[in-house]
Amino acid sequence: MKTLTLAASALVLSFAAAGAAQADEGMWTFDNFPSAKVKQTYGVDIDQKWLDTVRASAVRLTTGCSASVVSKQGLVLTNNHCVADCTQALSSEGKDYVKDGFLTGAREEELKCAGMQAEVLLSITDVTDQVKAAGAGKTGQDFVKARDASFATAELAACGQDKTLRCQTISFYRGGQYKVYKYRRYADVRLVFAPEYATAFFGGDPDNFNFPRFNLDSAFLRLYEDGKPAVTPNHLTWRATAPVEGEPTFVAGNPGTTQRQLTVSQLETNRDLVIPIGQLQRSEMRGRLIQFGEQSEENKRIANQPLAGVENSYKVFFGQQFVLNDKTFMDAKRAAETDLKTKVAADPKLSAEIGDPWAEIDKAQLAVADQFVPMRQLESAAGGGSDLYGYARTLVRGAQERAKPAAERLPEYADTRLPLLEKRLLDVRPVDAPLERLYLEHWLLKTREYLTADAPAVKLLLGKESPEGLSARLVAGSKLADPAVRKALWDGGLAAIQASDDPMIQFVLKTEGQGRELRKAYEASVTAPTDAAAERIAKARFAVLGDSVYPDATFSLRLSYGKVAGWTHRGRTITPFTDFAGFYDRVTGAEPFEAAPRWIAAKDKLNLKTVYDYVTTNDIIGGNSGSPVIDAKGRVIGAAFDGNIHSLGGAFGYDGSINRTVVVSTAAITEALTKVYGRDALVKELAGK
Repeated sequence: MKTLTLAASALVLSFAAAGAAQADEGMWTFDNFPSAKVKQTYGVDIDQKWLDTVRASAVRLTTGCSASVVSKQGLVLTNNHCVADCTQALSSEGKDYVKDGFLTGAREEELKCAGMQAEVLLSITDVTDQVKAAGAGKTGQDFVKARDASFATAELAACGQDKTLRCQTISFYRGGQYKVYKYRRYADVRLVFAPEYATAFFGGDPDNFNFPRFNLDSAFLRLYEDGKPAVTPNHLTWRATAPVEGEPTFVAGNPGTTQRQLTVSQLETNRDLVIPIGQLQRSEMRGRLIQFGEQSEENKRIANQPLAGVENSYKVFFGQQFVLNDKTFMDAKRAAETDLKTKVAADPKLSAEIGDPWAEIDKAQLAVADQFVPMRQLESAAGGGSDLYGYARTLVRGAQERAKPAAERLPEYADTRLPLLEKRLLDVRPVDAPLERLYLEHWLLKTREYLTADAPAVKLLLGKESPEGLSARLVAGSKLADPAVRKALWDGGLAAIQASDDPMIQFVLKTEGQGRELRKAYEASVTAPTDAAAERIAKARFAVLGDSVYPDATFSLRLSYGKVAGWTHRGRTITPFTDFAGFYDRVTGAEPFEAAPRWIAAKDKLNLKTVYDYVTTNDIIGGNSGSPVIDAKGRVIGAAFDGNIHSLGGAFGYDGSINRTVVVSTAAITEALTKVYGRDALVKELAGK
């Protein structure tokens, strides 16, 4: 992890041009892809037909990952770690699909992934003028409400009441543009294939964000309509051969969040407040989950995926902290910010329009410092990850919000967003009571610790009970694990909620108002002034740089370009490929370098020279997991599943000399499906037969 410091220093090159994209940098929207630059750099023609085909084949999973349609029968390629919650939910004591893998031989064996929705982008509509007009002249909560209402209006205009669609208003360039993305939604997504955990995550946390890698981090889902496999004539063609070094590559996916356009003061707030508090709680939760998993084999099974998620997040933010602690990096950010301010000041007309939004954002950081901790504990992270608490709050707030006119609701309860919310609320999935107690107890303990026992908010939460006792009582008494109970409460509305004797419902009814009030105060003193100022900074960037810049990631469909390439760091050159032979050489027989039994048995059948994983220069971030890696002809040649250690600074900048995307090759997937798993029908479908 020490290499992170040098990686951060190298990132200064990305900011030398005050935000202009460098080398293979950029997570570009499909309506502003730099085809001319790609032609100049790689000699590849990316025309509108190519873009339309890829767009219509790219999939966004509402569980936070990306994917792609790879057959005319709704077959979807993604990562194994993107379906891990599904395999966990389908598992039970004595049937561990996470550990042993999930294999199907017939369509009837494909099982629904609870809470998962797949979305394919159909169109993009610019609504910048109407959104900005709605907020013009307003401040504080009035600004936030007017903007949120304009989002709901734009979404309803684009999608109407068609439940096969989902419309989402997305901010680009930190408020410089607003666009409605219209998606075709598939609410029935079923699991087709997932390899064993030891195969998909071989090397475990030690290998995570590193390379060489030896992971079959791939899985297949299928889209269903009306109980039958969806007909998907738009799909990517499967290429079963590996790419070669230097070959151009394209990644189409939904990068989650980048912060490359934040101001220096916002980055400092992340560095000094937001990340440290999150890391303290993640580190303690990691210890609690490890201890919990050591108590029994069943505990180990149900804690497997939560622990992997916490460890992954901890490593991500550990890397981000290193970058933000790097003086050279922060000095470069200050220089870039000063350069943009200077260019604005040199244009009297632009300066008069822009004012000093940087100072306004600086001022808002004082409010963040004062309000962030209670806001986090009582609103944004309330419940600590407990499903039962999450169900209860959705039911309580859903009943309250649906009784209001659409323009007055919290945005997550807008009419166009209710179908997905209902799906997540009502889909059948197991609730593990021991984990529920662990999550609630940890949240209550940390809230008491951070806000103090004498705080009115803590007294309202706990009353005379201890965090341990309260969490045990709420989990033991709640019936919200039963989807039929949740449906009855959802359908019954506010009257049913208020009449419920479920202790979790009553607890949320009593306490959730604290989070609402904190949210209102935060939106008035932080969100509104920050977003209003960010709109003017975006205007300044457009005036200075035009459309040569790309927007920060917003979990919306993007396309990046690059090539297959290794890298050199501190005199050590990393080659871009690994193969099956290297995998077997790395096997030790002990976790996390233990091979699954199927792979031990299949060794003599495999072509050990098959390219397993490889790296490219594509610019990606979390959320791109599962994204198809595509060749110049539009064929899929892999699925992105990770970045190297240097890419952890990708939240704030891109350095093409060392940032790399890690990909599992279609060549490896094909070889494994054929010779390890015997999934001949799946291979035939991928071949278009």
